[in-house]
Amino acid sequence: MARFDSILGAVGNTPVVRVSRLGPVGVDLYVKVESFNPMGSVKDRLALGIIEDAERRGVLEPGQTVIEATSGNTGIGLAMVCARKGYPLVVTMAENFSVERRKLMRFLGARVVLTPAAEKGTGMLKKAEELAEAKGWFLCRQFENEANADVHSRTTAREILADFEGERLDYWVTGFGTGGTLKGVARVLRKERPETKVVVCEPDNSPLLGSGIPQARHADGSIAASHPAFRTHLMQGWSPDFIPKIAEEARADGLLDLLMPVKGADALRCSRELAQKEGIFAGISAGATLAGALQVARSAPEGSTILCMLPDTGERYMTTPLFYDVAEAMTAEETEISNSTPSFRFGTPPTTKPAAAEPAPVTAEAGAFLDEVLDGPEHPVVMFAFEWCEFCWSVRKLFGECGIPYRSIDLDTPEYQKDDWGGQVRAALNARFGVATIPQVFVGGKHIGGATETFDAFKDGELQRLLGQNGVGSNRNLRIDPYSLLPGWLQPR
Repeated sequence: MARFDSILGAVGNTPVVRVSRLGPVGVDLYVKVESFNPMGSVKDRLALGIIEDAERRGVLEPGQTVIEATSGNTGIGLAMVCARKGYPLVVTMAENFSVERRKLMRFLGARVVLTPAAEKGTGMLKKAEELAEAKGWFLCRQFENEANADVHSRTTAREILADFEGERLDYWVTGFGTGGTLKGVARVLRKERPETKVVVCEPDNSPLLGSGIPQARHADGSIAASHPAFRTHLMQGWSPDFIPKIAEEARADGLLDLLMPVKGADALRCSRELAQKEGIFAGISAGATLAGALQVARSAPEGSTILCMLPDTGERYMTTPLFYDVAEAMTAEETEISNSTPSFRFGTPPTTKPAAAEPAPVTAEAGAFLDEVLDGPEHPVVMFAFEWCEFCWSVRKLFGECGIPYRSIDLDTPEYQKDDWGGQVRAALNARFGVATIPQVFVGGKHIGGATETFDAFKDGELQRLLGQNGVGSNRNLRIDPYSLLPGWLQPR
């Protein structure tokens, strides 16, 4: 382990791990697990490399907004780098990429501009170019920026050489997304380990490099149109609807020894098998690259050593087909296990009954506090809540979606725990309004009720009417079923 001045020092130096339960006998199969980068993917290297190169060249000014088109991982890496270095970040991304990617970027402080799925990768790329030109923002240009390949020559390739120094390395297997990993590593291997064959995987139904058709470009090298061989595929982060300039240069420089088409079903299967047989949690593109490596292994000479890149973590894919058949509720087998012993089962009474707590006294101070809170003009919308309560968070989500400003009085915080002040306030609420549950919502001093009453008031328009009556702004055009904001286990059945 090491100590770093910032999170950026933790980029790179990812482990190489032997895969012994999936590879065929007689072949040594290894994977380079890029999810060990701080933001969980190989694109952390790219993000740091491009930003620091731009700083060195003086083309990125302090505080200037950075913009890039991405399927997600580059944007997440850039969000980390920009957060640490103090650059605002805007990302353009096609709407069909997984929801968790845009949430991660926004959580890191980036703004995410979605583009129509029908416009594919070229649409998000052109949107980024348009915004950069109109607003004077720094465009990363990951698909053509040589700094992308350079960072892999300096880091990824050197790590591989060190890990296999004095040992065989017969095949290096990778996908191509931007082309940076491919070109950056392959040119170093070609020079220093010329015996190592470079295998490049791509979707079998979308063989851009394998088609032999050159990418249409403008005179300045930018993308002129989608590649005619592109078809929609499962591997997010692999093969956009164009051949990146860096990948095209790698092929032109003779750095590719073998193109390996991979089936989408094989990518899903290998990702699951990595998790369930090797304990390695990786995404669809990693499963696809492993599927390609396994194809190589089947025909490789005995004693061969294969290294396969695993670009990212499986957590990027929770809302994709990779997790479609992973149950949230207990399976029949799990239910049977639960029912095999008598206690702590659903559908049975609790084995012990907790002792009822003594109710807090109704004090004059708590009553005065209620008067002050509910009559206060600064906060017409008030919610008495618990920080941990999932019903409370569902109401918070509704207010957030609607843009409703509100005051939350969280009765479980230390401020309210002292001398059981929160208990006194709850007792005053119960005495005055006949309610013992939390949350409790008020608008303009009028009692709405708990989560379900608030949701019902939203659905029938009463909440919106009261908000308007009390001068509270909100998004009146929002169409949402508030009950959909409840956690899955709380959804009405």
